[in-house]
Amino acid sequence: MARLADYFVLVAFGPHPRGSGEGQGQILQRFPEKDWEDNPFPQGIELFCQPSGWQLCPERSPPTFFVAVLTDINSERHYCACLTFWEPAEPTQEAASAEDAADGEEELEDGGRMRLSPSAPAPASQLFAPKTLVLVSRLDHTEVFRNSLGLIYTVHVEGLDVSLESVIGNLLTCTIPLAGGSQRTISLGAGDRQVIQTPLTDSLPVSCCSVALLFRQLGITNVLCLFCAALTEHKILFLSRSYQRLADACRGLLALLFPLRYSFTYVPILPAQLLEVLSTPTPFVIGVHAAFQAETQELLDVIIADLDGGTVTVPECVHIPPLPEPLQSQTHSVLSTVLDPELELADLAFPPPTVPASSLKMQDKELRAVFLRLFAQLLQGYRWCLHIVRIHPEPVIRFHKAAFLGQRGLVEDDFLMKVLEGMAFAGFVSERGVPYRATDLFDELVAHEVARMRADESHPQRVLRHVKELAEQLYKNENPYPAVAMHKVQRPAEASHLRRAPRPFPRLDEGTVQWIVDQAMAKMQGAPPAVRAERRSTVPSGPPMTAILERSSGLHANSARRLEVVRNCISYVFEGKMLEAKKLLPAVLRALKGRAARRCLTQELHLHVQQNRAVLDHQQFDFVVRMMNCCLQDCTSADEHGIAAALLPLVTAFCRKLSPGVTQFAYSCVQEHVVWSTPQFWEAMFYGDVQTHVRALYLEPPEDRPPTQQVGEALAQEEPPSALDVASEQRRLWPTLSRAKQQELVQKEESTVFSQAIHYASRMSYLLLPLDASKSRLLRERAGLGDPESASNSLVTNSMAGSVAESYDTESGFEDAETSDVAGAVVRFINRFVDKVCTESGVTSDHLKGLHVMVPDIVQMHIETLEAVHRESRRLPPIQKQPKLLRPRLLPGEECVLDGLRVYLLPDGREEGAGGSAGGPALLPAEGAVFLTTYRVIFTGMPTDPLVGEQVVVRAFPVAALTKEKRISVQTHVDQFLQDGLQLRACTFQLLRMAFDEEVGSEGAELFRKQLHRLRYPPDIKGTFAFASGATHTPGRPGRAAKDKGPSLRTLSRNLMKNAKRTIGRQHITRKKYSPPSWEHRGQPPAEDQEDEIAVSEEAEPSTLTPSAGLKPADRLTLSSLVERACCRDYQRLGLGTLGSSLSRAKSEPFRVSPVNRMYAICRSYPGLLIVPQSVQDNALQRVSRCYRQNRFPVVCWRSGRSKAVLLRSGGLHGKGVVGLFKAQNAPSPGQSQADSSSLEQEKYLQAVVSAMPRYADASGRNTLSGFSSAHLGSHGKWGSIRVSGRSGGPGVGVDVGSRLAGRDVLGPPQPNGAPPDSGFLRPQRAALYIIGDKAQLKGVRPDPLQQWELVPIEVFEARQVKASFKKLLKACVPGCPAAEPGPASYLRSLEDSEWLTQIHKLLQVSVLVVELLDSGSSVLVSLEDGWDITTQVVSLVQLLSDPFYRTLEGFRLLVEKEWLSFGHRFSHRGAHMLAGQSSGVVPIFLQFLDCVHQVHLQFPMEFEFSQFYLKFLSYHHASRRFRTFLLDSDYERIELGLLYEEKGERRGQQACRSVWEHVDRLSKKTPVFYNYMYAPEDAEVLRPYSNVSNLKVWDFYTEETLAEGPPYDWELARGPPEPPEEERPDSSAPQSRRRVVWPCYDSRPRAQPDAISRLLEELQRLETELGRPPERWKDTWDRVKAAQRLEGRPDGRGTPGSLLASTVPHHRRSLGVYLQEGPAGSTLSLSLDSDQSGGSSASSSRQAARRSTSALYSQFQTAESENRSYEGTLYKKGAFMKPWKARWFVLDKTKHQLRYYDHRVDTECKGVIDLAEVEAVAPGAPTMGAPKTVGEKAFFDVKTTRRVYNFCAQDAASAQQWVDRIQGCLSDA
Repeated sequence: MARLADYFVLVAFGPHPRGSGEGQGQILQRFPEKDWEDNPFPQGIELFCQPSGWQLCPERSPPTFFVAVLTDINSERHYCACLTFWEPAEPTQEAASAEDAADGEEELEDGGRMRLSPSAPAPASQLFAPKTLVLVSRLDHTEVFRNSLGLIYTVHVEGLDVSLESVIGNLLTCTIPLAGGSQRTISLGAGDRQVIQTPLTDSLPVSCCSVALLFRQLGITNVLCLFCAALTEHKILFLSRSYQRLADACRGLLALLFPLRYSFTYVPILPAQLLEVLSTPTPFVIGVHAAFQAETQELLDVIIADLDGGTVTVPECVHIPPLPEPLQSQTHSVLSTVLDPELELADLAFPPPTVPASSLKMQDKELRAVFLRLFAQLLQGYRWCLHIVRIHPEPVIRFHKAAFLGQRGLVEDDFLMKVLEGMAFAGFVSERGVPYRATDLFDELVAHEVARMRADESHPQRVLRHVKELAEQLYKNENPYPAVAMHKVQRPAEASHLRRAPRPFPRLDEGTVQWIVDQAMAKMQGAPPAVRAERRSTVPSGPPMTAILERSSGLHANSARRLEVVRNCISYVFEGKMLEAKKLLPAVLRALKGRAARRCLTQELHLHVQQNRAVLDHQQFDFVVRMMNCCLQDCTSADEHGIAAALLPLVTAFCRKLSPGVTQFAYSCVQEHVVWSTPQFWEAMFYGDVQTHVRALYLEPPEDRPPTQQVGEALAQEEPPSALDVASEQRRLWPTLSRAKQQELVQKEESTVFSQAIHYASRMSYLLLPLDASKSRLLRERAGLGDPESASNSLVTNSMAGSVAESYDTESGFEDAETSDVAGAVVRFINRFVDKVCTESGVTSDHLKGLHVMVPDIVQMHIETLEAVHRESRRLPPIQKQPKLLRPRLLPGEECVLDGLRVYLLPDGREEGAGGSAGGPALLPAEGAVFLTTYRVIFTGMPTDPLVGEQVVVRAFPVAALTKEKRISVQTHVDQFLQDGLQLRACTFQLLRMAFDEEVGSEGAELFRKQLHRLRYPPDIKGTFAFASGATHTPGRPGRAAKDKGPSLRTLSRNLMKNAKRTIGRQHITRKKYSPPSWEHRGQPPAEDQEDEIAVSEEAEPSTLTPSAGLKPADRLTLSSLVERACCRDYQRLGLGTLGSSLSRAKSEPFRVSPVNRMYAICRSYPGLLIVPQSVQDNALQRVSRCYRQNRFPVVCWRSGRSKAVLLRSGGLHGKGVVGLFKAQNAPSPGQSQADSSSLEQEKYLQAVVSAMPRYADASGRNTLSGFSSAHLGSHGKWGSIRVSGRSGGPGVGVDVGSRLAGRDVLGPPQPNGAPPDSGFLRPQRAALYIIGDKAQLKGVRPDPLQQWELVPIEVFEARQVKASFKKLLKACVPGCPAAEPGPASYLRSLEDSEWLTQIHKLLQVSVLVVELLDSGSSVLVSLEDGWDITTQVVSLVQLLSDPFYRTLEGFRLLVEKEWLSFGHRFSHRGAHMLAGQSSGVVPIFLQFLDCVHQVHLQFPMEFEFSQFYLKFLSYHHASRRFRTFLLDSDYERIELGLLYEEKGERRGQQACRSVWEHVDRLSKKTPVFYNYMYAPEDAEVLRPYSNVSNLKVWDFYTEETLAEGPPYDWELARGPPEPPEEERPDSSAPQSRRRVVWPCYDSRPRAQPDAISRLLEELQRLETELGRPPERWKDTWDRVKAAQRLEGRPDGRGTPGSLLASTVPHHRRSLGVYLQEGPAGSTLSLSLDSDQSGGSSASSSRQAARRSTSALYSQFQTAESENRSYEGTLYKKGAFMKPWKARWFVLDKTKHQLRYYDHRVDTECKGVIDLAEVEAVAPGAPTMGAPKTVGEKAFFDVKTTRRVYNFCAQDAASAQQWVDRIQGCLSDA
């Protein structure tokens, strides 16, 4: 029973003490005057009576009523019911408010303002003061309070003859039950009667209609938003003009939170004077009158709900987490159904009669029922996560948040996480966690209805039914009985407040009231206390929890098979079958990504622990630790799935003996996981274990089965009671026990907790103290040392824990410890933990002190133990790190400089190796070692991803190719935390991104860098691998056999060099004898027998310089060796003269071979023999050379066999050269300077070149390129803009060539694909010689007055641009780190930024231009930069395109030797081979040339004898320094080192090949890897490749990688991966499968699966070997097969060379679209059917531009017999323009949709194809000239295509009609 009202108070208006305008409330009287003992009088009532302030009012207002809520210091709520009425103010009160009246504004009670005016109803003098009757109660019976206060007011106003004192006395003495559902009738003695209904249970809130009203005012979304905000502890402010509405809204919101109780500030009506409370930092629910809305504007973190406007405003800085899906959407839809039942029926065609809407009270309960269900779904199974830590004297209960979230599958959910961490939930656990108590609706719902709710989810009607059932129960709780007795309460008459009151509210007699109260008290004391027996019982736990949303775990769905694998692997480990276990391990580690497999592992390992200990051998220990680490690496710090919890007992059980007396436990190897440094994890574990032990205390003698520690498992199915059941039973028995027994139980429990605390202190020291003190996770993460309270998993916030920790830290002796002191950090961590759990679990302070003394000792003892373990474990042979160090294969002569340094190879930006989107296995990161040899940097290792298995990963590159090394700091999660890293990038497109293992150390890494640097940049060429490997220079002087043998070539070359050195740069040389020492004995005195006499005189007679005369024998010998060089062999082939030709013949030839540079005196970088015009004397060449950079004057390097035009090359012009010559100056005066004379020499020289041209003496005026009119140029599209500002117009007439070739403006429409024009277009008008020069050099140059030659200025890129472009290309193809936005777009963007393809485009464009000029009969001089970079590229490309010889293996070698080596491309300088060139960096000019060749090869695969692999091979080795071929910068330097003419005997030494060509020859004999099977050249075909960037392909040399064996270009090494050790070989008895998986980026596809021809050749060789024959060379076999095929091709035996593969390919660009896929083991033929038709080309250029359609390609490899012939016959066809009619055999093919024609019926070679897809019309035709005379006119018909009109003639009109019908039928079918 409780008092209905505690106090009655009368509050009136009083003046403000400080005399301000506002008044203040004064308590006139209160009853009883003395405070109740159990309930003191609440302070501040006078503020709450008038929340808007006490003010006088100019007129009488009707009385108002509201209930305010005050909360006292003990969180008890007091309900203050206030009834306010107005009485005329007394004079004193009026005076107080005079200032207000003067202001003319008064504030009304309801917050509105009213301006006083002369027309106000009441006279200004008459004011009314408020007076309030207040009833203070702890019960919330609003209507009873309203009636009671109304009665008192009525008695006063109506003047009833009832004593007010007795009414108030009766009110204060009225008592009613708190709950139980009884009805109580009361009367206050004024003829009134009221029925008070108590709720059935007081735990359920009473809401009347407040929830329904809240939804009406704000709507569903807003209420849900407020609901989530209240649960997640945000500040909520309600605004309204009605106080009662504010109170109702706050009450409604709190009712929705049931079963949680709101425990923060709760003020439904906040007085104006207390508005500053709104800036409090704590959460609150507060209501404020709408009049004060302005004051709430600046609140930044408060959610404002405007009840009158129906809005909720959430500030930007506040994030309210929504309910987890699907609960959010389900709740929303149920609420909308409850609030608007007609919503479901709105769309029905025949809606049922309207459903009666629920009453407001019922709707209120339905809405509450929805939220009650929601909580039951959210908190389902919460009791399974309760830890009962103490049972007596009071239950202490903890909630395991992490386990709950983990098992509900809501670890990531923000909402639930915040709810569980909130104060409301803490209260929920302490109130509802109690195992033995009264239960209510929520307990039953969460225990018994879960399954029903889950089943109903998808059935809205069933959900609604359940909601209605729950609503019934809630309604019944508030209204258990129908209201029988009627209320009877007097009310005042209408408008009674307007009548003049008979008198003010009288002062009451305190004595009378007190007497009534005392009387009642005396009665109460006499009566026996009404004890309501509380029905307590064990709270049901309900079914175990399930995930809120069954998410399939996708990849790791744990099939039984996976668990089987885990079990098998563990049993193999413990049975000692290590090989079997090793095979299964990768699968196990993969499976352990799934939760069930991890659980399975812990259960299996538990089975192998006997008596808490399991001693393993080293290998077993290693396996177990690896599996444990794998389990733990996916554990978060909270360990939601209890994996770390299950492993904790195991890591202290599994151990191995290191030496006698030293045992290493598994915990020392699994410390690197975040979970161990998380206080919440340890607390949950501790409480779980305490619960197990406390439960064991009360159970009968311990059962057989071990106590289960797994939190989430059902701790008790049937037999053993759970801990909660045990606790419930004990709480039931507790009152019946004797005092002594109670004490004993309390003591037992306390000591159980204490012993567990000691146990945990040891456990924590095990896992927090590392073997190696430098690696403490605690010290690494300061988070671990943070205050555990802040993020505690426990729900008791206890300030004592912190203070105790402080006090005991000093005792532990570690207070001065530095932060780096591991022991100190661990002691502090453990002490905090101990303080927290012991204070929460009620451990006595003595015990706690003892613990604090013990902790440092425990830690210290453990450190000492660990020192021994650490020492011994270091002595162990290291547990074999996976994988073993695999030794790489080395080349002959290659030596290891640094043996394997253990490293991790990390993934770079290329996805393929790391799996990535390509979907391959993750080969990287790999664990292994890096080796540094004299030739290469090699990584060998194995992938760390266990899935990939035992694949060997090799990545290597030549040391010489290194372009950049940079230090990187790496944080990998491979196995350790690695710091030092190195990224090495090579110009052969490899990248090594490595992290050094801890065992290497920074010194090892630094040594590696230094050695690498030393090898990369040797001080001189002798330090390179090509020289150092196998070098055999014998010390001492070599013996000379006999004098008469003559000087050796080597000696001669040295003599040459010494003389050349003296000669260079000198103009007049006198005779002088000199005998230089040999290379090895340069320091010794010269030998007598080495005399030599060489003289060069500039003024010598012409006759003395003829090749045969005037040379000393030694000179002749030198020359004969020069003649053997590639240049001379090529000159001879081209008919450019030989050194030994007779004088008479020499005179008749236009060009001759000049030995003028045999001493390298004129130009060091040119070869010794040069081709110059016959008419130029050698002595003039010295002067000509001065006009050119580096003295590289124009020399002939190639002559066209057809047009006899020559190609010349030179360096760029010096300033005083051609520029001076061509500038418009006065005629040279007789007093010329030296420069002018050389310019004249130069002009003469060019004139001589022009004169040597065969067609120079052509007829009339020689027109040049400049002669075209701009209109003519425009019409010719592609080359339209090649012109210079010549005499035909100023700069405005045409666009200059440079900008054209730079790919900018074009006058006419460009031809598609950058195809060359018709070759005939340049012929009518041309100069005899075109000089291709740099635009920058030739500015302002006039053309030659005689127009014999013409300048073509072009814009070329410089070497530095190539270097920059190459750098970007490297980064694009081999990025160092993953792209920000993965996918092809970023790669293509960076490729475009590199401008590499643009440079290739320019080179091809210039080369095709030169080819065209040469083909038209004009000679071309290429004179760009210094003449050794871009000049070399262009000249080489031109020769390759023009001359089929250079497209053979031998010819290409000759081309490279001649143009690149002899003409002095600076390989060493551009490749930065030496220390001196380190700063200049790598400029891959030669690589760029090879890329151009690759582009041409792609477009013309049948024109090249060599394969794409050959080009890649050269690309790799020109940078590798493995061969001497591509070293040094010129022949001069090679001779100086004695490289060029090595004596035959020396070359046959034991060393490996020193020349790349020799190596290629040797390999070619063994394997067809360099040969192109599609080679079927056309005679004398000039290639004109498309050059637009869109036609260029990125070379796969840049992007492909073979991780199985490293780059495939060192052929001797590419024999497959290193062999596995013996013991690991698979059982030979097992049948070996022939299937093999080929992985992208790992295997070399062409080697794994060679093309058909290579395979057949291999098979032949194998068969021949088996038959005992000497195997025939592959080339001979191939040539024989080709010859036989040719003969078979035609009946008469005549075959064209192309008939083998290209019987039907059109003449030009045969084979376009047939691309060759290249690999180290030969070529694969694959058709890439790209039909980019070059539409719009004119008929004249269709020969070049026509690309065959896919159907033509399709028919390329078909024989005539197998073709589809729908209809065939003979037709006459008119040839192209000006060609006759011819009879052909036509075949109409419906399948391929084409019309083909042949020479005759049995012809197998198709002569042409008309694609029916291009046919526009078929119409009758008319006979034209030359048509067959014998047929009628109707036999003619025309076929019009998009390209041209074909004229046909049949034998007669009928067959013509039939053909037309057939063709049209084909067209309509399509």
